[in-house]
Amino acid sequence: MTTPSSTTLPLWLRIIRFPLTRLIVLGGVLFSMMAISGGYMEQFKGDTPKLIAVVTGMVAAALAVYVGYARLIEGRSADDLALTGAAREWGAGLLCGAGLYTAAVLILMTLGIYRIEGFNPWTFLIPAIALALHSGFFEELVFRGVLFRSVEDMFGSWISLVVSSAVFGLMHLINPTATLMGAIFISIEAGLLLAAAYMLTRRLWLSIGFHMAWNYTQSAVFSGIVSGGVSDPGLIRPIIRGPDLLTGGNFGLESSVIAFALCTATGIVLLVMAVRRGRIVPPPWARGR
Repeated sequence: MTTPSSTTLPLWLRIIRFPLTRLIVLGGVLFSMMAISGGYMEQFKGDTPKLIAVVTGMVAAALAVYVGYARLIEGRSADDLALTGAAREWGAGLLCGAGLYTAAVLILMTLGIYRIEGFNPWTFLIPAIALALHSGFFEELVFRGVLFRSVEDMFGSWISLVVSSAVFGLMHLINPTATLMGAIFISIEAGLLLAAAYMLTRRLWLSIGFHMAWNYTQSAVFSGIVSGGVSDPGLIRPIIRGPDLLTGGNFGLESSVIAFALCTATGIVLLVMAVRRGRIVPPPWARGR
């Protein structure tokens, strides 16, 4: 038994399943939901239980939209969010994200740039859970699940890697203390790492785990500025004195050469693994060969 090619499908079905349609429709819906969730984070900033509950509900709704679109519109099973093996990949991402950020801070400590002045109560670890959920799930659904996958379907993995990384980095320019240098650094270090994590596994859990852990460790544990945005105090009360090239300045550690080196190197390793495992999608004009 053979399955019909895409050219034998009705025109209307080919249109709604076209990657550009997915990018506009699904991407637009999820981006709007991300903006609404961000608004709730500001609205309920002083009420941590309500904040976490609302963001969790928004994340659940976004996952339902993503899976529903995949099944009802694209006619696929949304295996990039399948639960089998999800805990292992998500856990690996959490360890990688927390480990990389901690390694960067330890280097700053060794250089005498980051010093621990004291500690806040452990309850300071709780509010950043909402930030981790919001950024980890929404940004990975939008930038890897929709943007990367749509551009990859149209132009192949390499072009998609460049486009999704650039858009991901430039979007951070809307943050209050963002800088062009910080956006460029994020495009390369985080854009490469997160896209490579998706290419390697062809699932979103590894990149979600990394994204959540990096932002949470940065904010809740080390009281760092998150990508030119959030700078609420966390568990550690630090004194940070040093050149912006090493500390990242007002943008946060993502704009430092230390984080850039660590994250970019990790991304290259994941990308090489993806290439060796044959996870790279060629452009449409080369797929026939």
